[in-house]
Amino acid sequence: MIVRQQQWSIQVLAVVSDTISKQFVKFCSNITKESVVDIKGKVARTPSKIGSCSQKDVELYIEELWVVSQSADQLPLLLEDAYRPVNGDDKDADIRANLDTKLDNRAIDLRTPANQAIFRLEAVVCKFFREILTAKGFVEIFPPRIKNAVTGNGTNVFKISYFKGSAYLAQCPTFHNIIAIAGDFERVFTIGPVFRPEDSNSHRHLTEFTNLNLEMTFKHHYHEVVDVIASLFTSIFKGLREKPTAGTLTWTIQIENIHQLDSYQSEIKTICEQYSVEPFKFLDPPLKLEFPMAVNMLRENGVEMGDEDDLSIPNEKLLGRLVKAKYDTDFYILDKFPLAIRSFETMPDPDSKVGSNSYDMFMRGEEVLTGGQRIHDYHYLMKRAKHCQVDIEKFAYYLDAFRYGCPPLAGGGIGLERVVMLYLGLDNIRIASMFPRDSKRLTP
Repeated sequence: MIVRQQQWSIQVLAVVSDTISKQFVKFCSNITKESVVDIKGKVARTPSKIGSCSQKDVELYIEELWVVSQSADQLPLLLEDAYRPVNGDDKDADIRANLDTKLDNRAIDLRTPANQAIFRLEAVVCKFFREILTAKGFVEIFPPRIKNAVTGNGTNVFKISYFKGSAYLAQCPTFHNIIAIAGDFERVFTIGPVFRPEDSNSHRHLTEFTNLNLEMTFKHHYHEVVDVIASLFTSIFKGLREKPTAGTLTWTIQIENIHQLDSYQSEIKTICEQYSVEPFKFLDPPLKLEFPMAVNMLRENGVEMGDEDDLSIPNEKLLGRLVKAKYDTDFYILDKFPLAIRSFETMPDPDSKVGSNSYDMFMRGEEVLTGGQRIHDYHYLMKRAKHCQVDIEKFAYYLDAFRYGCPPLAGGGIGLERVVMLYLGLDNIRIASMFPRDSKRLTP
């Protein structure tokens, strides 16, 4: 039989001998798939490699076996169907489990080697984010996820009953992070869920996802913040690419005297065995383009768009391909977005009639971070709020934070699941969300 522990597996044999009876061997052969067992045995080297297991040079001879938890006779999802390679010419495509079946039976689906690796790497990305920023003097804070008012255009929000009134689930923690900056914390970050009613079944949208958000002050120019965020991304990418060192997260399995240590590249290789993708490429320091340059690149390739139009998803992807072809990078920064498509607290570009001091960052042609310089002058912020027809009364808690002085600041928010999806080259964000929520899914 094959015994699996997390992403590792070993071949196990029950052989009739002076101490092992035929009845015991029969008992072993009748144990249902996915049952939990405790085994005591002896490790032996094999004359040839075992292709179906992660432990290819050894096998385990059973001395004792105990069934800890018996699995049902009929499984709703066979593990071998769940981890069949995703390949267009796969001859077994008709028996490969579809994504909905996997998500409906997540407790089984999570046992596949690829899923074990994906969610360990997701934890590592979050760990790197926290450790890198903490080392740079950031303080982690924990803002509320229930708010009295909506941000942005006011349409992309979940409204909930709140005692005798109404409240809203947070779209992002930016405003509270900014208030913390006004409270003299200088550098803060948050990690937590945000909620957006995306009535879409696209490959990149969820109604709940994990947001990695940061805000910081700067001395002379908001590009100081852009450079910190850019360095954060490249440090994460390097951390995933290189072998873990002392103090970083590793995973081990011990079978008597066998000890296996995996690097993150080993995890990525495991994922690529099911999801075949191109390795992620990036530059250090990252490529930085300005929005008008991106518009010109798109126009030169047949796209019609105005100077103040936002990028559509197809145009984002096309731009990503153009950047990859010209600069050979999957990660880049797009600066100086039009002010007309940014929120009211965004600082206008003093050198442009239409631009702003705001930026997005992209991986494989898809946006993973939106950010910008925030207006820190109270009177100018009030002017912008009135110009954008913001309900000043509802945002008094935010606006009042600037009455008493606030340093220049900027920041941004990152979607954790989207970063993992795009770094690994997965084709659906639900694969990078352990329990995804979208317009059609509220379970498990």
